[in-house]
Amino acid sequence: MSTSHSSLNKVSAQGLLVAIGIVFGDIGTSPLYTLAAVMRGKDLTETLVVGTLSCVIWTLTLQTTVKYVIITLRADNKGEGGIFSLYTLVRRFTGRWLMYPAVIGGSFLLADGLITPPISVSSAIEGLLIFYPHLDTVPIVIAILVALFVSQQFGTQLLGKLFGPIMLIWFSFIGAIGFWALWGHLPVLKALNPVWAFRLLADYPGGFWLLGGVFLCTTGAEALYSDMGHCGRGNIRVSWGYVKLTLLLSYAGQSAWMMQHLGQRMGETSPFYSIVPAPLVVFSIILATLATIIASQALISGSFTLVGEAMRLNLWPRQLVVYPSDFRGQPYVPFVNWGLMVGCILMVLHFRESANMEAAFGLAVTLTMLMSTILMSAYLHVKKVNIGLIIAITALFLTVESTFLIANLVKFEEGGWISITMGIFLISMMIFWQRGEAIKAQLIHYDSLPDNLPLLKQLSNDNEIPKFATHLVYLTTAEDTREIESETLYSILNRAPKRADIYWFLHLCVEDEPYVMRYKVDTLAHEDVYFITFYLGFRVQPRLNLLFRMVVEDMVKNKEVTIESRYQSLNVHRVPGDFRFVLFRSFLSYENDLPILSKVIMKGYLILKRIALPPQAAYGLDTSNVVVEDVPLVLTRPANLRLTRVKPKEHTSEA
Repeated sequence: MSTSHSSLNKVSAQGLLVAIGIVFGDIGTSPLYTLAAVMRGKDLTETLVVGTLSCVIWTLTLQTTVKYVIITLRADNKGEGGIFSLYTLVRRFTGRWLMYPAVIGGSFLLADGLITPPISVSSAIEGLLIFYPHLDTVPIVIAILVALFVSQQFGTQLLGKLFGPIMLIWFSFIGAIGFWALWGHLPVLKALNPVWAFRLLADYPGGFWLLGGVFLCTTGAEALYSDMGHCGRGNIRVSWGYVKLTLLLSYAGQSAWMMQHLGQRMGETSPFYSIVPAPLVVFSIILATLATIIASQALISGSFTLVGEAMRLNLWPRQLVVYPSDFRGQPYVPFVNWGLMVGCILMVLHFRESANMEAAFGLAVTLTMLMSTILMSAYLHVKKVNIGLIIAITALFLTVESTFLIANLVKFEEGGWISITMGIFLISMMIFWQRGEAIKAQLIHYDSLPDNLPLLKQLSNDNEIPKFATHLVYLTTAEDTREIESETLYSILNRAPKRADIYWFLHLCVEDEPYVMRYKVDTLAHEDVYFITFYLGFRVQPRLNLLFRMVVEDMVKNKEVTIESRYQSLNVHRVPGDFRFVLFRSFLSYENDLPILSKVIMKGYLILKRIALPPQAAYGLDTSNVVVEDVPLVLTRPANLRLTRVKPKEHTSEA
């Protein structure tokens, strides 16, 4: 077993506490609203109560435990998890079509992030209605959400140390309260028999459509996989045993309380707060609020990670990514943070109560889970698992998730259309960006670099041409040191010739490993032309200005290059020469005659470029030493332009 896999499977007390604090926030706060969503406004019957509990038990067992904890956590990409990491594992072995399940799944997961923080925080704060029935909870919920999003820019390292202990107290509390309530009506445990789940679906009027509410108990399951890189597979699996026990006790306790009120209509009162002893209600509200804040924090951090991986896969415009704390792998993406904050506030203002938000919650996640099942099937095929077993596993989860999807469709008109519309918008955004980048890549033409080295050396030593820079640096997409973009050579040789003492070509290669940092130097012409390749992990910020300086300092130390200015007056005093970067900025040329589809794609792509970071910011380059040149994109020239030359009229001189 490799070292990485050994550490991934390692279990420690601290690791278990971190897993409980980070991974299970979303799924751990679902007892606040899941049974309320199913029961609200219905007359309580044994079939309804026990059947719903049975559905919850077997959903957590099949969907969360079997699919995610046992099967999906096996698919680690150098220790990282999540739907884009899963796609990375299979894309090199399968057709390009798997990009679409990954895009759909990632988009709907982001879209659901707009509703998870509002419903979680609202459901906790609404416990105050027990004491203040006419309290308007909207300002309180918005204030908490704003504080949560504003705090992201400062990092959560210190606050994160409290997550584990608080969530451990939360799970222990809901388990203990649930057990206390369950003790009053132990016969409800007959829900362990799945027959009761079938009775709910078959015998209870409209029972099938209740699955939309039941599904809320497992909406946080995707986080189990996404957070594998933060917590480790072993810690997640072991801690899930305790978390699942407390969740089941909470659901069973709420069901036991409802069994004692058969025949009554379930009102707006949450069954969660109904089983809490009166002296502990205030404590439970405070604890629930803290737990939902932590759940929201985990989802926000997960969104940052998801967008970061989408950028690496060229599925998202490059955004500013910073690391406000020293905690490894904890990025902060301002564009995503403020976008989510605005979206969450609008959700609260629109729905106002958690009961109304339940309609919009869960529908998008079912689509994400369906897509992850398709990708998981491809992964099992890549790993050469028995084909019969693959078919059985895939059929099981596609059936379960399709059933939940159909049941959730009833939520579409009630609010589910919001998350679906947002998901479709994000899908379009990713596809436009990916296709635009692919079309742009097809337009790149390469010339032979060795064939042009003599010309570059002559230009470097041609004193008749004013010197553009001592060191001239170009970023290149060429992976082979024998090639260079035609546009780069055109910039150096034709677009006002740029004489420099030394030409540097930098290529960035993003590795599938998360944190690797390596580089390679190819000396193409000593003291004239160098080609540097950086190999950076997909979680490493590409600060090329800093990294390039480190490489040059290392080369100077090893006497591979001299960087002093070659002007005589400066060279005597060993004054270092200047470094200047040249970057290209593309625009759609007026010469294009595009088909409608290509025109729409490129228009959308260029609109998205407006929200993308400029190249100098994306690659960590100082703006003071960067020159940006505009390059026209010519995709398709007009084919039927016939320009005819006419002879000039002859002029006769008069006598």
